Amino acid sequence: MRYADIIIDISHEKLDKTFQYGIPPELEDQVRLGMQVWIPFGNGNRRIRGYVVEFSEEPKVAPEKIKDIAGIPKDAIAIETQLIALAAWMKEHYGATMNQALKTVIPIKRRESVREKKEVHLNVSREVAQRELTELMARKGHSMAKERLLKELLAQPVMSWDTITGKLHISSSVIRDLEKRGILSISFIRSYRNPAEGLEQAKDHVPLTAMQQAAVDVFCKDYDRQDYGTYLLHGVTGSGKTEVYMEMIDHVLSMGRQVIVLIPEIALTYQTLMRFYRRFGAQVSILNSRMSPGERFDQYERAKSGEIRIMVGPRSALFTPFEDVGLIVMDEEHEASYKSETVPKYHARETAIARAKMCGASVVLGSATPSVESYRKAELGEYRLLSLPVRVAKQPMPECEVVDLRQELREGNRSIFSRSLQEAIAQRLERGEQTMLFINRRGMAGFVSCRACGHVIKCPHCDVSLSLHAGGRMQCHYCGYETAKPERCPSCGSKYIGGFKAGTQKIEELVKQAYPKARVLRMDMDTTRGKNGHQEILSAFSNQEADILIGTQMIVKGHDFPNVTLVGILAADLSLNSSDYRSSERTFQLLTQAAGRAGRGTKPGRVIIQTYQPDHYSVTAAAHQDYEEFYRQEIFYRKMMQYPPAAHMLVMQITSPVLEDALELSEALAEQAKSYRKAVLGDDGARNRLQISGPTEAAISRVNDIYRRVIYIKDEEYDSLIGLKDMAEKFLLEHPIGRQSYVWFDFDPMNGF
Repeated sequence: MRYADIIIDISHEKLDKTFQYGIPPELEDQVRLGMQVWIPFGNGNRRIRGYVVEFSEEPKVAPEKIKDIAGIPKDAIAIETQLIALAAWMKEHYGATMNQALKTVIPIKRRESVREKKEVHLNVSREVAQRELTELMARKGHSMAKERLLKELLAQPVMSWDTITGKLHISSSVIRDLEKRGILSISFIRSYRNPAEGLEQAKDHVPLTAMQQAAVDVFCKDYDRQDYGTYLLHGVTGSGKTEVYMEMIDHVLSMGRQVIVLIPEIALTYQTLMRFYRRFGAQVSILNSRMSPGERFDQYERAKSGEIRIMVGPRSALFTPFEDVGLIVMDEEHEASYKSETVPKYHARETAIARAKMCGASVVLGSATPSVESYRKAELGEYRLLSLPVRVAKQPMPECEVVDLRQELREGNRSIFSRSLQEAIAQRLERGEQTMLFINRRGMAGFVSCRACGHVIKCPHCDVSLSLHAGGRMQCHYCGYETAKPERCPSCGSKYIGGFKAGTQKIEELVKQAYPKARVLRMDMDTTRGKNGHQEILSAFSNQEADILIGTQMIVKGHDFPNVTLVGILAADLSLNSSDYRSSERTFQLLTQAAGRAGRGTKPGRVIIQTYQPDHYSVTAAAHQDYEEFYRQEIFYRKMMQYPPAAHMLVMQITSPVLEDALELSEALAEQAKSYRKAVLGDDGARNRLQISGPTEAAISRVNDIYRRVIYIKDEEYDSLIGLKDMAEKFLLEHPIGRQSYVWFDFDPMNGF
């Protein structure tokens, strides 16, 4: 008898082990690796679902104690061996349970309602049908509906049910009557929801420049000799990275393989789909979280059936069930959104490379501002560097001006817009050109503070300030607590209490006041909540239905508007002041990407960066569009502080509703980490390796009455941190913790704790 190791799908229980079940003879040919099955579980033999993760020939316990698999759910989706292996890799590398990893790589569990299209077929020869029509018309008072239907079927032997009942207004009873007589038949055809429906494929595509072709040639030459690897395509904004991707994809498709294209933002989905559809037609589809469960389910089914060969989407598209992935493209690879903030806290870049190795595929990472980690690996030869140092058609990079806001204030300008920016916007409006204004905050949200005593209004449940919204409503964005804005300071009684407002709504109000005739669009989380919110705003701006687009980070990533000749960056250094070692990198990337939106057409572009820190290297390097200048300074800082990529970092986050439990557990884990360091490295090696900081309070120490503590551990060797994580997991299994206490692991975190 064959046996299957099965992991139990129990969402609310801490169970992360496999159980062995027998495979009964009637299911022998049906049970496959990765399949979902019904199993009897526990003393009561309650029927639950599990996943087959391994097969074996030998029983691990007495055979009489092993239960049999009960069946296969009809609504289950079988998954490929490769995705099971990828889930196991994620569990090991990111500190999750196998169940959590499986739920990530198998995001669709149940079959959604299946769409079917009914068709009506002429079921007899044309001669028989013509004779039937002639006899029908010879009868007095015959059915005119039958006559019309027979005439239509003689002209078109296959018709859709909807056309007959809708456009021809023929009732279903007429169709059924002819079906009973065998003159016609009705068939049901599976109809997939297609998000690209209605798009048209272009007949030609843009020829490559010499530099673009050189990058493609390197890739194709390696690919043809099955030398699969990871490439970093470093191209300045407007250098045509997408055209390079498409040539590489074309080469991979010609070999009968499939491609996944990852993009960082839902806002980019439709624009990217349009570009790829024009080139590759119906082979392309998309996945994103704004789609309905039915739409997402159908895209998975289309991928599995081979109907589509290119999937475009954010990081979850990485788990598309393609059988033979040949290439994974990751555009704007530096983006923080590629790192999951839920367990398992995987990074799409490393996970894509792991999947590519499992299926013999290449990975192409593209960016104008590569992550320091990726550029470091390219520098060390782990990635193959491909460069596009100039824009397509050799358009000049935009002229960039850095405005010192301190000097503006000294000279009497109290406006949020510098004098240079005010003048430049007015010029664009006169010339019929477009402007983008970028700020990395949204809405009217801002903290409420007293100008007399400095008191800040905070959430009573979380260690954060409340945010002020329109209508005087204050809200906590962590737990949802709401209250009205006080008229006087609750600490000192002063009436000088108010909010700090520098969001997109406020900018929109000020722009409309200063330029009343300007057509203004705002794009942020509030204006794009609808399913097609991003697409509608971007399409309107692309069609020049607005003069000025105001927005948060989502407007500066990957968009191409030829008539935009001015980009104003209103708060360049807000992101510099966060307590995150990546703050300089993020600032440089945002400024460079924002600046890259200007002058992408035939007209020259101008960028105005407003800042309180004009001499900071991330600001000056962004103004020069000089990545190497930024990288040299940043990697020096990372090496000095032993931050990634100079070393790796593991963060353990301990949460509990009971402060004493959080304190006790965090101290115990810190002691375990020190014991591990001594056991692995000894007393001498420990001085220079495995730096342990904490436990300490998290940056936000309490959220919704849950206490949070963190331990930071740094080491040059990633495997050493995995070993420490394994030790911590074993310790937690052997030492039960508080009922609502949890420990989360995050490797090389993208956000602070």
